[in-house]
Amino acid sequence: MSLLRQGSQFVVIGLLQLLIDWSVFVAATAAGMPTIPANVLGRVCGALLGFWLNGRITFARGDAARLGWRRFGRFLAIWLMLTLLSTWLVTLCADALGLRLAWLAKPVVEGVLAVVSFFLGRHVVYR
Repeated sequence: MSLLRQGSQFVVIGLLQLLIDWSVFVAATAAGMPTIPANVLGRVCGALLGFWLNGRITFARGDAARLGWRRFGRFLAIWLMLTLLSTWLVTLCADALGLRLAWLAKPVVEGVLAVVSFFLGRHVVYR
């Protein structure tokens, strides 16, 4: 599979995931939820859609989706590590800069983590 094709599809799906993740995070924290659970909630909402779309589109082989419980288990392990890192970084931003700037920092944090996620997804999750 072409790295360029997979990369471009991953970016489109990732932007959709980011929109969902960020919207849930902003709405939850604006409603008074603490940063840590709000970030995890946002990432869960984005991740469920992302796992399914990437398995069906980005990393599929022809018409065969690359989903299933084994892949989901690998996805979950990676997702947990990246979520811990994301939550730590977003919380640091919120504590140091305030919640509104953390809202702006979250897409940057998630964008950097998306690069790592792409290569781990390509070589570990959807192989």
